[in-house]
Amino acid sequence: MDRISQRLKRFLISAVIVCVAMISGCASAAGNGTTVIQTVTQTQAAIPAMTLTNFTDVIAAVRPCVVAITTEVTGYSVFGAYTQEGAGSGWIIDSSGLIVTNNHVVEGASSVTVTLEDGRTFPAKAVYSDSFSDLAVVKIDAQNLPAAKLGDSAALRMGDWVVAIGNSLGLGISATKGIVSATGVSVTESGGNTLYNLIQTDAAINAGNSGGPLVNLAGEVIGINSVKISNVGVEGMGYAISIEEAEPLLQQLIANGHISRPDMEASFYSVDQAVASRYGLAVNRGVLVTQVTHGGPADTAGIKPGDVITAINDTAVTTADGLQLLLQTFKVGQQVSVTIYRGNGKQTLSVTLVEAL
Repeated sequence: MDRISQRLKRFLISAVIVCVAMISGCASAAGNGTTVIQTVTQTQAAIPAMTLTNFTDVIAAVRPCVVAITTEVTGYSVFGAYTQEGAGSGWIIDSSGLIVTNNHVVEGASSVTVTLEDGRTFPAKAVYSDSFSDLAVVKIDAQNLPAAKLGDSAALRMGDWVVAIGNSLGLGISATKGIVSATGVSVTESGGNTLYNLIQTDAAINAGNSGGPLVNLAGEVIGINSVKISNVGVEGMGYAISIEEAEPLLQQLIANGHISRPDMEASFYSVDQAVASRYGLAVNRGVLVTQVTHGGPADTAGIKPGDVITAINDTAVTTADGLQLLLQTFKVGQQVSVTIYRGNGKQTLSVTLVEAL
């Protein structure tokens, strides 16, 4: 019995200690309850409030800078000459009457007419265009026009909101919204010309939108609407030329009336493992020379069909598109070092670039 009494006594003492601890803990929690609530409240207050985007203000700021462009192209058939009308868009880059649009909007046009937001119409005094970049500048006889602000397309992120504004379907200026789906995209047009550094967006871009601005939520032009993929089963794939890519080219068009491009006067094909195996090349990355123009800079330097270019001025070259983009960083008349593989031998040749025809 004594042993049982001792065990019972120890059990009761332990139970009392546990109860005291629990009561103390509850009291402490109750005393600190206000502090806990305050901490949570402060944390919630630190999270910035979400606000809805006001697209109305964005469009209102940009709309005065956007113009509708109508064109007439003279065609010929077995029945004689006929006139075909076209529609496109543009935006004012300079208050003195300089309008940016796409080359394909004005290409081959016998007349180009610009309609401003206030309804005034102006015939084009001059048109400067470049088919390779699909850019054009139209000059009209007008002053004190509202010029658009340029943004930083290099700062775009996937998912950023954008607005496309233009003369959709030739029915007048309208706007659509979407997001940036991708940046740095290259697209080859139906004519075989490749456009580089494009912005892909799911904002609706229809016929007539070409040449209009793609703007960010600050109302700044970050792209020039240019291409829409319209294959069966493809939706939400429109492309705009990034302002980062377009601006220096537009400045050349404005200053010189044309764009000066350095060229090696040769044709190229991208090399990968399959191409290297098929042709027995010594390297599986680079650009295969498929043709050189007789008497041109590549020919004069000693470059031959079958050579593989792997670097220019020590900058690696892995694709034909990459080579063309790299060439545009140089100047006409500049001498560059071209690293090639001919068979298993590696050589470095000096090429003086000329202006592309």
